[in-house]
Amino acid sequence: MELQIPLMTLGVLVALAFAFDFMNGFHDAANSIATVVSTGVLRPYQAVVWAAFFNFVAIFIFHLKVAATVGKGIVDPSVVDHYVIFGALMGAISWNVITWYYGIPSSSSHALIGGMIGAMIAKAGTGPLLAPGIIKTSAFIFVAPLLGMALGALLMILVSWICLRAAPRRVDRWFRRLQLASSALYSIGHGSNDAQKTMGIIWLLLIASGVTAQDSSMPPYWVIVGCYVAMALGTMFGGWRIVKTMGQKITKLRPVGGFAAETGGAITLFMASGLGIPVSTTHTIAGAIVGVGSAHRTKAVRWGLAGNIVIAWLITIPAAAAMAAAGYWLGRVLL
Repeated sequence: MELQIPLMTLGVLVALAFAFDFMNGFHDAANSIATVVSTGVLRPYQAVVWAAFFNFVAIFIFHLKVAATVGKGIVDPSVVDHYVIFGALMGAISWNVITWYYGIPSSSSHALIGGMIGAMIAKAGTGPLLAPGIIKTSAFIFVAPLLGMALGALLMILVSWICLRAAPRRVDRWFRRLQLASSALYSIGHGSNDAQKTMGIIWLLLIASGVTAQDSSMPPYWVIVGCYVAMALGTMFGGWRIVKTMGQKITKLRPVGGFAAETGGAITLFMASGLGIPVSTTHTIAGAIVGVGSAHRTKAVRWGLAGNIVIAWLITIPAAAAMAAAGYWLGRVLL
């Protein structure tokens, strides 16, 4: 099969995609471990290994519906070229670096989606954009955190009623154990959704290069395994600046609250991955943490900080899109 993209360029872009996946795990490690670290159930180094392992376990559980949405449902694959992929990845990576540096728990997922949109507009305008996939993804900027918040609050209230007459020390002891299970479930949900987004963009690159047929039902197996491995390794290195924001600054958590937040977030991610919707794990767990805090009392949540995080969520797609458009033109010069 004749390659439509030079082999060296193809290799560089695949490596760049894996670098983004590693950074995604690094940037979003806080999503998986912030609650379990802040409640003292696991030490940081234990938590990242725990989360990384269950990130990888997701490969054996979920179908590749999210990868299909990213690979074929955001932009028209027939219009994509290597410059678009380069621009999309550069936009997403740049936004991730900025938000990591300032400790802002933004969405790597939406940075990638924004990057794809911005690079494609730079190449061909809005015509190749696929509205159904973009609308579905954009809607879940609001649906995912609201659902996580509702489930987190509901679980917190339910657990509080069940444990109403139990001794606080006994409750704390039991939920320190249960939080191991809930953090594992959340990490599986994280892996199921986030690793598949990078699969989707590598799949798109392989279609554009002529390596994979446009009507293929799934990316090559090496792409699947590579993305899960890169995400797990990134998680093991962790994003400590964001852990503090997620684990303690929004609201103070105890093991029972950590369990409720992680379980609510995991349910949300399982539903989204099952439906093939690329959602933000950051939005989801932040919403669940807010729900747990508000179940105690509204003053338990630092709403000013939560509001600043929401603003970062809303500007992620347009900011990453602008950077990706610049990345597209840079790619035209460099590649």
